[in-house]
Amino acid sequence: NRPIEKTLLWLESKFKKKPEILEANQRALKAGFYYGETTEIFTTRYDVKPAKLPPGVYRNVSGNEAVALGFVTASLRAGIPLFLGSYPITPASEILQELSKYKDFGVVTFQAEDEIAGIASAIGAAFAGSLALTTTSGPGLSLKTEAIGLAVITELPIVIVDVQRGGPSTGLPTKTEQADLFQAMYGRHGEAPVVVLAARSPVDCFHASIEAAKIAVEFMTPVILLTDGYLAFGSEPMKIPKLEELPKINVEFRKDPEGFYPYMRNENLVRPWAIPGTPGLEHRIGGLEKKDVYGNISYEPENHEKMINNRKEKIEKVQTVIPDIEVEGDQSGELLILSWGSTYGAIKEGIRKAAADGYKASHAHLRYIHPFPKNLGEVLKNFKKVLIPEMNKGQLATIIRSTYLIDAIQYNKVKGQPFKIAEIQNKIYEVLGGENGK
Repeated sequence: NRPIEKTLLWLESKFKKKPEILEANQRALKAGFYYGETTEIFTTRYDVKPAKLPPGVYRNVSGNEAVALGFVTASLRAGIPLFLGSYPITPASEILQELSKYKDFGVVTFQAEDEIAGIASAIGAAFAGSLALTTTSGPGLSLKTEAIGLAVITELPIVIVDVQRGGPSTGLPTKTEQADLFQAMYGRHGEAPVVVLAARSPVDCFHASIEAAKIAVEFMTPVILLTDGYLAFGSEPMKIPKLEELPKINVEFRKDPEGFYPYMRNENLVRPWAIPGTPGLEHRIGGLEKKDVYGNISYEPENHEKMINNRKEKIEKVQTVIPDIEVEGDQSGELLILSWGSTYGAIKEGIRKAAADGYKASHAHLRYIHPFPKNLGEVLKNFKKVLIPEMNKGQLATIIRSTYLIDAIQYNKVKGQPFKIAEIQNKIYEVLGGENGK
């Protein structure tokens, strides 16, 4: 029952210089609209009210568009150029296509011959002082694995965006899933920890991209940002923020050769970012283990363990700069639903509808998966039951059990489709002992 006047006005603004195309589109819109009304082919009708949004300038964005905009913004907030090295893969290709439009704004996009070349070029760009990005989906993440390990041992800032899809193998390229979490967390040989974040909505893809870039640069580490096909192809209105209100990304290139060593560290165990060609800062990096502080190749057993610990503890220190996880609803009680990624919307609405029937559940949503927010353990202990809905076979639930030793309840769906509100609602009834399907 939505009137078509605003759509007609939008067509006028879009095709005002092409009257023939304007008239054809308006006629097609009216014909379809009036045909539907006259024939009454839609037996069920809805009134869709205008959304109540805060004042501001809005644009509609998909998750992939928001990722692209987020990294362009991060580049501006960091004051360094953005480089994307990528190989096209569904459903992540749109990010490459979008960023290629910004070549006049300090953005360099490189369509590589394969996934490995894509991330290798990004590692080189990071070494040279760019904000480095590579994008992919599940099969591509598998191919990039060894190079991610290289970024870990060289301690270079790079962001890997994984737009998850149905797997394994080629799987379901155009369908959604959350089954790459284990791979993001553990999918490298050796002790190779990285930071892992997950976006919850198309608009959140914008903010999560900025956060991923900020952590990568300020901690000199690879960061994996997880989205999925549901977010990539979904869209929502985004209020255009003022650039100066967004987080500042602090870039500190080493310039002074006095007392410089490539693996000297600050209080957060972050090594210096020394750009090749800077006088007096010549140094070597690479895949062989290096001597702590000095950066020479080293096979010493004690040194290897020291460097392993340094890299591990540096990732753990990220926990000091990320916010505590927030609980929506009661801060303690019978049931907490813990979620991550694109399940946020369905879970939030399912909780609201169940509460209207007298079944109360609280909700905590994870953006930071490695490391976890420092208060997560205390939050989990405040509830008798913890339910974890996921579009996989229980990957986050497994990590939560091993980390916090709680008996988390799994709710898994692996059909290439997102959760429905009713599915979450019915699961709440079931867990709280109510009538399923109420």
